[in-house]
Amino acid sequence: MPYRSNAAEAWDPDPQSAPPIEIPLDLLPPPGLTQPLWRSLAGNLRDTFAPEKLPPLQLTSRPVDIGLLLGDRLRLPWFRTVFSNIGDVISPETLPPLELESRPVDVGELITDQLSHFWWGSLLRNLADRIAPETQSALNLTAKPILDIIPKSWILLPLWSEVVDTPKVFYPTNRKRPMLAASQSATRSVVAEKPKVPALEPTAADLLRDIRRSRIRQRIWIGLATAQVLYMVAMAFGKL
Repeated sequence: MPYRSNAAEAWDPDPQSAPPIEIPLDLLPPPGLTQPLWRSLAGNLRDTFAPEKLPPLQLTSRPVDIGLLLGDRLRLPWFRTVFSNIGDVISPETLPPLELESRPVDVGELITDQLSHFWWGSLLRNLADRIAPETQSALNLTAKPILDIIPKSWILLPLWSEVVDTPKVFYPTNRKRPMLAASQSATRSVVAEKPKVPALEPTAADLLRDIRRSRIRQRIWIGLATAQVLYMVAMAFGKL
């Protein structure tokens, strides 16, 4: 016998005898889509000159002052935005304290603050993490580790191309040489062949150019870093 509460019985004494609730489903387009042009024009004129009087809107949420709307801000001339920006820089608006409804979470240092630091600060931080790393608590894993992901009954065989090491074989191309006349063969044998200069491949030339440029950039950056270190040391000794 199924369990039923008294409240459910009072609301629906016999759910089997109750008719099913039918939800009307209307997939037709709205009637305003197929109305003629003159009817739409008359409706727009009526809404413009004699709009419908609606009751006052009852807001259940707290209104928030967002200032100037985006559409009004885009319609402002360019000099108004320049003057407003200068005014915000000289005398910024004093805003009320921010009311947070969520619980704040400590995320450490923000990314923008990390990017605003000098390069030697991150260098010292990396050295400190490498020499004396921070001890963290053990990681609490809620998932159960899986033992023997690869069953012992499986045999892992490498690819044949990784095992067999053979020299590359280049098959000769069968090209039909055209028959040359005796006079052409005689003149070609007389003319001395010029020594062919091996041309560099375009990829090799680009690689050599990139290597030369990278070496030049490396020397420039090393020189700048050395100059900064010498400047800092000189400033430190100057203050002493």
